[in-house]
Amino acid sequence: MTDTRYLVHGVFWHAPDASKETDDGGSPVLRLQSPEGDFRQLSLGPGQRLGFEVVEPGRSCLGHVTVQSAGSRSHVLCTSSAPAVRGKQCERCFVLDESRLMHDFHRGGRVTPGLRDYLMQEHWLYVATFGGGATKVGTASGRSKWTRLAEQGAAVARYVAKARDGRVVRILEDVVTAEIGLTQQVRSAAKAEALLQPLPAAELDAINAGAAGEVRALLAHTAVDGFGTVEEQWARPAHADALYGAGACFGHKTPHAYPYALDGGQHGFDIAALSGANALARLDGSDAGFVVNLSQLAARTVVLGSFSSEVPAVQEALF
Repeated sequence: MTDTRYLVHGVFWHAPDASKETDDGGSPVLRLQSPEGDFRQLSLGPGQRLGFEVVEPGRSCLGHVTVQSAGSRSHVLCTSSAPAVRGKQCERCFVLDESRLMHDFHRGGRVTPGLRDYLMQEHWLYVATFGGGATKVGTASGRSKWTRLAEQGAAVARYVAKARDGRVVRILEDVVTAEIGLTQQVRSAAKAEALLQPLPAAELDAINAGAAGEVRALLAHTAVDGFGTVEEQWARPAHADALYGAGACFGHKTPHAYPYALDGGQHGFDIAALSGANALARLDGSDAGFVVNLSQLAARTVVLGSFSSEVPAVQEALF
């Protein structure tokens, strides 16, 4: 057991060109920052153990991002280790964060030279559907084409357009939201809740295919230049399959919501599957599965160790 305190930055997925087949698109990791500012990647692959204690109340600032070019960005630590007041940042880091400027670029907002270089690369427009059927439109750069959807935890997704740059793709995104009504965001809590009883795979695919077809039909008649429609399906990581009933796990029993908040206390479990930041966990001494929303750990301070979550009294589903 270690006494080192780590600041949690969140769950991240690697690109799909894994070094070996068992990586399944690059094993997902929990990214941790040490007090010295060094980063540690804790594997969240199948069968990995995750044990930790949340040792400080509230959230701390995760710092800010500067962008040098299309392929280079830097993470700058918060100089004052301040409490987070705007999501996962202090006021100063929020103002300095260059990545937030990209969301207004297509409306004439100012950007730094490095961020402009990033935004002028090829971008993709996608339609993603989550476990309960909620469907959104979104964008990804060419470099994050696969990982963007992996980190969001999509159940099914399709790419519907390839744009010449980030300005064009965000104009298209706004057009889709205005004309069809597809949202640009699905709450993390809603994603986790949907995994307790996700819709059948065929139904999720039909919902996604229908929405993607509607978007392509709309884009075929838009006056926006600089893009082409595409028909390409995103490849979901196999590590997520058990959360959608597609893998043999816990005897196909309906999972339960993890009953403990991640804002304090000791927690420990084995990870059986992962979709985005939502884990299907096995608690010691139980044959039930629990859905744990690990995004709740972001910006919290933890100590790693041989901790174990207490098994709650739950009633297994009778069907």
